[in-house]
Amino acid sequence: MTQTCLTFRDLTLGYNSHPAIHHLDGTIRKGSLTAVVGANGSGKSTLMKGIVGVLKPMAGEVARAPGVRAAYLPQQSELDRSFPARVVDLVSLGLWPKRGMLGRYTSEDRAAVSQALMAVGLGGFEKRPIDTLSGGQLQRTLFARVLLQDADLILLDEPFNAVDAKTVGDLIALIKRWHGEERTIMVVVHDLDLVRQNFPETLLLARQPIAWGETRETLKPENLLRARRFHEAWEENAPWCEPDGHGHDHAHGHDHHGHDHDHDAGPRAA
Repeated sequence: MTQTCLTFRDLTLGYNSHPAIHHLDGTIRKGSLTAVVGANGSGKSTLMKGIVGVLKPMAGEVARAPGVRAAYLPQQSELDRSFPARVVDLVSLGLWPKRGMLGRYTSEDRAAVSQALMAVGLGGFEKRPIDTLSGGQLQRTLFARVLLQDADLILLDEPFNAVDAKTVGDLIALIKRWHGEERTIMVVVHDLDLVRQNFPETLLLARQPIAWGETRETLKPENLLRARRFHEAWEENAPWCEPDGHGHDHAHGHDHHGHDHDHDAGPRAA
């Protein structure tokens, strides 16, 4: 029996009363590796924030299976690199779920930090200030923090941006290692070739789900064209929209992957 990690029920997320992602229904099964793709402004990062709880739903809900622990890696642009911190300080934040903000770090914790840094190719970087790191080194540091969190659900928002090809390869290898450990992983990715090569399942967004399932099916040219047209149809001041009755003919029921969720309906405005 397939176990579910996340369930979306008519989920709508947005900012200042403006929806950024509409009427998402479906499930993410435990142990799956899913790429989230779409144009800038299509709702990818918004979805990640909604899943982790940083952003509250405007309508509907996202339900996490009981006991599922999540680790979230935001975009580098959301981090303040001027903060006077060392690599060890940033990575050690991954121990908060276990130690709390005021908990003392043990010798075992320090060893775990060193091991995590070794795993991402940054052995000996503990005392380096984070403002001296390259983009690739910073991303490796953030992956080391995720390693320490030992989470069941891993959410990565554009982890391959502004990093070199070797770092991308190393981070992909780490993601595949997590996948092999049956962790559930969702990754926002821009490079569709990278998605086709490494991600079994894909969710294509254009403020609402366009296609969702096996990557080869989801990234068919007709789905990519539809996503582009949907994206162009929406304006920044898009009004609130209503679902099409109870059926939700878009990405409905996603009980299991591999279904073709093609649909021809355009954006629905109230």
